[in-house]
Amino acid sequence: MQVYDTNSLETKKAHSLAYIENLKKVLDIMKIEDIAKVLEVLEYAFLNGKYIWTAGNGGSAATASHMASDFQKTTLGKRPQDKNDIWKMKAIALSDNIPVMTAWGNDEGYEYIFSEQLKVLGNTQDVLVVITGSGNSPNILKVIEQAKKMGIITIGLLGFSGGKAKDMVDYSIIVPADKFGPIEDIHMILDHLITAYFTNNIAKTYE
Repeated sequence: MQVYDTNSLETKKAHSLAYIENLKKVLDIMKIEDIAKVLEVLEYAFLNGKYIWTAGNGGSAATASHMASDFQKTTLGKRPQDKNDIWKMKAIALSDNIPVMTAWGNDEGYEYIFSEQLKVLGNTQDVLVVITGSGNSPNILKVIEQAKKMGIITIGLLGFSGGKAKDMVDYSIIVPADKFGPIEDIHMILDHLITAYFTNNIAKTYE
């Protein structure tokens, strides 16, 4: 049995610093205009009472769930949910319904787990946010195709060079990193950036 090789505290500090410095570099070359356009699209959906659907696989599924939670609840701050005078964001993660996903995956194929849900639940001018590092996951490409058929606006939070999804979505924010860790980190930062924008503006409405 091979013995695990421990490193010194200095080595651990160097690793931590290198990871953080790489994140900073990637953030510095992000396209702010692309982020602003996404904010504009989501604001349109919010003001017009449209649903925002999120989807992703693996770590990106966790981000999709986190985003739906932030959009629904965090944007309201600590205000009571039963106050009808407060505008609310309608957001649902397609990656949250395990029974439906496994039914479609088992019966028809994993590539249908999101698209078939959207087919049932979505409406014209809703917004779909797909979160994918590679931009090439078959179920993500399939749900984008379905959204297009239904007149649903599509946004991609992508990584690397955007993959196939880049040319399929209406709007995209690409994290120009070459590893999944930093890409997924920054996708979460984007979630919190978007949430903060709406939280701040909704709060101003009710001052």
